[in-house]
Amino acid sequence: MNQRLRVLSVFGTRPDTIKMAPVVHSLRQHPEIDDLVCVTAQHRKMLDDLLALFGITPDYDLNVMTEDQTLTEVTTRVLAGMEPVLGEARPDVVLVHGDTTTSSAAALAAFYQRVPVGHVEAGLRTRNRWLPYPEEMNRRITGAIASYHFAPTPLAREHLLQESTADADIVVTGNTVIDAFLETAARKDLAAPPRWNEIDPSRPVVVITAHRRENHPYMGEIAAALRDIAQLGGGAQLYWPVHPSPRVAPVAHDVLDGVPGVILVDPIDYAEMVAAVKACTFVLTDSGGLQEEAPCLGKPVLVMRDETERPEGLAAGTLELVGHRRERIVTAAQRLLTDPAAYAAMAQAVNPYGDGHAGARIAEWLLARLRGAAYPEPFAA
Repeated sequence: MNQRLRVLSVFGTRPDTIKMAPVVHSLRQHPEIDDLVCVTAQHRKMLDDLLALFGITPDYDLNVMTEDQTLTEVTTRVLAGMEPVLGEARPDVVLVHGDTTTSSAAALAAFYQRVPVGHVEAGLRTRNRWLPYPEEMNRRITGAIASYHFAPTPLAREHLLQESTADADIVVTGNTVIDAFLETAARKDLAAPPRWNEIDPSRPVVVITAHRRENHPYMGEIAAALRDIAQLGGGAQLYWPVHPSPRVAPVAHDVLDGVPGVILVDPIDYAEMVAAVKACTFVLTDSGGLQEEAPCLGKPVLVMRDETERPEGLAAGTLELVGHRRERIVTAAQRLLTDPAAYAAMAQAVNPYGDGHAGARIAEWLLARLRGAAYPEPFAA
């Protein structure tokens, strides 16, 4: 390995860009590190907005996105595109994040070139290869390839140990999504999201996200549940930035257009989502990152999935699994809207996912590994 540490960070979707930005920023704080960034552009527009927000200029851009792309297409384009990048960049380590198709394909490309892989947000598991799909298998594949594992919580570390990962190759860092969320929420120039001026601040507001592939067959039922919540009589307002997927947007608009109290908007950028979460009452989502982000600001999260790879939030009380069935979603939302004690129990629970310093721990651990020095203290949840 070179005297200086040459690190190539690879990401390309909205979630992994948000979560890798604090790592890139932390790497840049160390003069001993040559940091390079490769984006795949698995999500083109959302990626570009985030790169501008976080002030990151990529060294390489694979530009793989095509309309209505399949997982096979993304995987093969990333795998083929990474080969010349790795040949030119010659990194000492490739960092990838979490459970995206970009991450698993980039990790495999690095393995083929015999380059060690560091896995940020390692060790999340549902133990069901189909839930969430394809994320559960993506992160298992990446974990099998990775040499270094940056686990967000002690439970994630235990998952890795159970899979025979060497203890010396794992460090608990907290989750970098907390770094990014807290930094963005503290900005003085944080703009309100589109049509937020239609929100009555004296009434409760629920922020919605729903897009996961396994929920596509149930979008009609989810949309009907949202209509029921808006019509409960408690004055709830629903704010849904609707994913453009042809399996999501048409259903959402067909069921909810014109329903009083429901505001459907096009996808909003990350900073606008942070602003929406800051101002909302609670979050109803099938997303992964929001399960960790919203509790930072004391916002309860109802998770429209049957399983979650974030059981720490369930144990802490910041999350509740409500699945995709109409009646269950409505019942859980109604409880938060009408039962102050139930709301306070979730809003005041301690977020187990980080303290805002995960990116710094990852950079320091990599340097320590290079030098053979003592590692920094891990995150204590």
